[in-house]
Amino acid sequence: MDLFSLRTGIGYDVHRLVPDRNLIIGGVRIDFHLGLLGHSDADVLLHAIIDSLLGASNMGDIGKLFSDKDPKWKDISSLLLLSHVGRMLKEKKVQIINIDAVVICDRPKLLPYVPQMKLHIASALDVAVDRIGIKGKTSEKLGFVGAEEGIEAYSTCLIAIDL
Repeated sequence: MDLFSLRTGIGYDVHRLVPDRNLIIGGVRIDFHLGLLGHSDADVLLHAIIDSLLGASNMGDIGKLFSDKDPKWKDISSLLLLSHVGRMLKEKKVQIINIDAVVICDRPKLLPYVPQMKLHIASALDVAVDRIGIKGKTSEKLGFVGAEEGIEAYSTCLIAIDL
């Protein structure tokens, strides 16, 4: 009989919206007049997903693994960071059961981009696309998200670790 442990993880990320940057969410370039500010491509969704996976597998957090003080991560695609985490999980015999994430922004509307985001994430982690859930929500014009000062994302995951 195979023995395994089920674990959950939660991730959160937020980045400021600024001019003269591409808006990348879920590995997809979104047509918008502002982009997210960060050391990498500032993909708020992928950063939240990475943190949920690292937390569930007791491997730290994104800042520990990919320090913004390290120039090798400057402007890197977060899909590459996610792929790296996926390989680390496979080495530890971690199976991703599912990921569920929400991105909070009033604009742009994300629904048209969600299928492509799911494909990118599933490919980076080498899992079936039906294991990835993504929702876009608005803040109803409240707070920094409603004022279009930033975008935030949350992610949860369920993993199984072979014992």
